Amino acid sequence: MSEPEHRIKRGVSCYSFQEEVFLRTLSLEDCVRVCSELGAYGVEIIPEQSLPHFTDLSDEFVATWFGWMEKYGTTPTATNSYLDTWLHRGRWMSLEDQIASIRTDIDVAVRLGFPIVKATVNTSPAVMEGAAPYAEEKGVQLLIEVHAPFHYEHPWILQHLEVMHRTQSPALGLMPDMMTFVERFPRVVSERALRDGANPQIVDYIVKTYDDHGDTHALMDITNYMGGGPREFELARVAAHYIWTDPRKMLDHMPLIRHIQAKFYEMVVDETGADVEYSIPYDRIIPILVEGGFDGYLSSEYEGNRHIQDAYPVDSVDQVRRQHAMFRRLLGDPVESTLVPA
Repeated sequence: MSEPEHRIKRGVSCYSFQEEVFLRTLSLEDCVRVCSELGAYGVEIIPEQSLPHFTDLSDEFVATWFGWMEKYGTTPTATNSYLDTWLHRGRWMSLEDQIASIRTDIDVAVRLGFPIVKATVNTSPAVMEGAAPYAEEKGVQLLIEVHAPFHYEHPWILQHLEVMHRTQSPALGLMPDMMTFVERFPRVVSERALRDGANPQIVDYIVKTYDDHGDTHALMDITNYMGGGPREFELARVAAHYIWTDPRKMLDHMPLIRHIQAKFYEMVVDETGADVEYSIPYDRIIPILVEGGFDGYLSSEYEGNRHIQDAYPVDSVDQVRRQHAMFRRLLGDPVESTLVPA
């Protein structure tokens, strides 16, 4: 069999299994095992969610972690850094405190063998610049996520790009979240609104406006004019948060893109019988990543669970399995999952 004509690797953020972790039907080791069974050997975690006694990791846990990596043939890919800017009662965290917090996240990542730390999009360019020298010293990539409603031409992202280009720090880069490529409104979100009692006429208007790529920023006013209440306003707010941008925009920044948050909400079967994502056109995104020479991880981030848990059993493992079946098809990846389909 010929080798795939790309260097893209596959992984999973354990955040995808948040429902099962919360209900304690999956442990952290189970999450790692599932990644391996999916043939998605890159493991991403949110330390606050996954690690006992974060940030004070015991030697015993660190040894256990590396034991799991060896046992399941997996590789640590990325951790997530969340700045708790209201950590101190009554005052916003100072710039120095924020940089110190990022340094702590870097230390945790290094201890567990993670080469990448994701900085959530609220992390300021000044914090990234201040933390970059320490990331360089520790050999860690510090990547700002490009997360909706922000995009590559947004002033906030442009400020981050200015820091990257001016400092030329090898530690700084981008982590695109595929939430910036939501072409069609996620069905699981609008259906949940209807189950919660939202007005069907207003829900239809919001979904149609989004799907037509209309003016979602006017939806709050229009929802008010249509007599909407809290449920309808929340849906309008969500519609203004999702965005659709041309995936080819990533090509201009590909040297800075080191990891992909492969967000998804619902895997469905298309007319050919293939697994596809309902809202995000991965069949157009993957070829662009291949064209751009991306060689990092596609890391699953399933967020549909929270929208169906009121009415349906949640099976995050099966949703992630189906997303990776799609990735294998689009990438020509011969590695098969050993998980039995649900």
